[in-house]
Amino acid sequence: MKIVFATGNEGKMREIRMIMSDLDIEIKSMKELGIDIPIDENGTTFEENAQIKAEAIAQELARRGERVIVLADDSGLEVDYLGKEPGVYSARYMGEDTPYSIKNASLIKRLEGVPDEKRTARFVCVIAAVMPDGTSYHTRATVEGIIGYEEKGANGFGYDPIFYLPEYGKYSAEFAPDEKNRISHRGKALEKMKEYLKNSKTFADK
Repeated sequence: MKIVFATGNEGKMREIRMIMSDLDIEIKSMKELGIDIPIDENGTTFEENAQIKAEAIAQELARRGERVIVLADDSGLEVDYLGKEPGVYSARYMGEDTPYSIKNASLIKRLEGVPDEKRTARFVCVIAAVMPDGTSYHTRATVEGIIGYEEKGANGFGYDPIFYLPEYGKYSAEFAPDEKNRISHRGKALEKMKEYLKNSKTFADK
């Protein structure tokens, strides 16, 4: 029994392994298992897209005869002033291959002249689990902040360098990894999922 996470993002995998290290179970990415299949993330919510990814990888692994727990996350940035853009399209905003430095600069430009009180935003993360028996479970978590006026920090990835958390006086990319994992949307959603897995019959029988 192992956990397979439906991502090839190395930054995500570092966070996932740190947070779930106490489960005492092997955690692999789909990339590490050589899974490269087209997945049409055509959902309109984070929940739908996470489920689509988890089911696609679970079906592929079932064809290989592997008994695994498949996890997939769909996460993104919602900027209130922009009608909650980029939202579920966060990874595809301006094109999947566009560097995040360009995406971040675009969001900052679109908020030019907008005061702090209207720059509110949040990171959202939904994690879907597909168990070996086909049952599913979702967890969801958010973290609130504002969009900053420049990129800051070198510890994060994606939109982290422009996401400022007034409560802590730091940008998301300025947190040390263990500190970020305690407060981030993905960290909170993973902690919820970890508790579900610990209490599941499938995990007890691993």
